[in-house]
Amino acid sequence: MQSFSLGAGLAALAFWGFIASVVVAGIWYDIRKREAQHETVRRLVESGQPIDDKLMDRLLSLDSGNRDRLDRAFKITGMIMLPAAVGLAIFGLVLGMQYPDTKLPLLGVSILVGCIGLGFLVAAKIARRWYLADSNSAFDQI
Repeated sequence: MQSFSLGAGLAALAFWGFIASVVVAGIWYDIRKREAQHETVRRLVESGQPIDDKLMDRLLSLDSGNRDRLDRAFKITGMIMLPAAVGLAIFGLVLGMQYPDTKLPLLGVSILVGCIGLGFLVAAKIARRWYLADSNSAFDQI
């Protein structure tokens, strides 16, 4: 059994600390952006300017007016992950020639990344159907 040194523990702690700081920073950014939106609405109301419904919806919407479609984002993510899985498999085979113990774990990782990529492509197809169904709804025909 291997014993891990203090350096390995500190490296693992630094990695997970970085992941935690990225998550916290993303949450903090969203909170500040939302507060700025509310401040804008408050100032408009205090100034007595007329606010139409379209502007109010845009100011208070969760997506800040972005009209990104999830099906496209999922498809792009899947199209990035599938070649990455192939690259990991090739890397595992090449590295496995020098260090045979590394071949099987890297092939397993490449299969995992490939399955996630396929999952994103399937999610893109499902989300695309939702967007098509929403655009063909009776509400849009009015």
